Amino acid sequence: MFGSIDANTGDAQLGWDTDQFPANVYDNMLVMLEVLKAGGFKMGGLNFDAKCRRGSFTPEDIVLAHIAGMDAYALALRLAIRVREDGLLEDFVKERYASYESGIGADIVAGRATLESLEAYALERGEVLDSVQSGRQEYLEAALNALMFG
Repeated sequence: MFGSIDANTGDAQLGWDTDQFPANVYDNMLVMLEVLKAGGFKMGGLNFDAKCRRGSFTPEDIVLAHIAGMDAYALALRLAIRVREDGLLEDFVKERYASYESGIGADIVAGRATLESLEAYALERGEVLDSVQSGRQEYLEAALNALMFG
């Protein structure tokens, strides 16, 4: 069951959640894409389990933090709709993981693969560096930026 989202963020350099208000439109857009995939909120919504930073302590700071967080999510929703309608990301992911639709990939997804069968498959194939495909992360980031902000 899809309920509320704990809508806060942290500092990526720290590696943990610092309960900051969510102002990163790019990250929020990815969240809203998942909300759209789930059919939207049926109950619940965005829960700002967030705090202002130590240097921001006035009532105005608190109000502005809430407004900025909601504005960031509103823009993110609009951009998520644009990204979803364009199909670029969905097509990219489908192409990237196409190998899971047949052969050993389908066996893994279906739960038929065992550690032993995967070992045998890997030993049979040997070195595969020449057949490894690029993840194309930089392309995807640039394409999403152009789609969202271009």
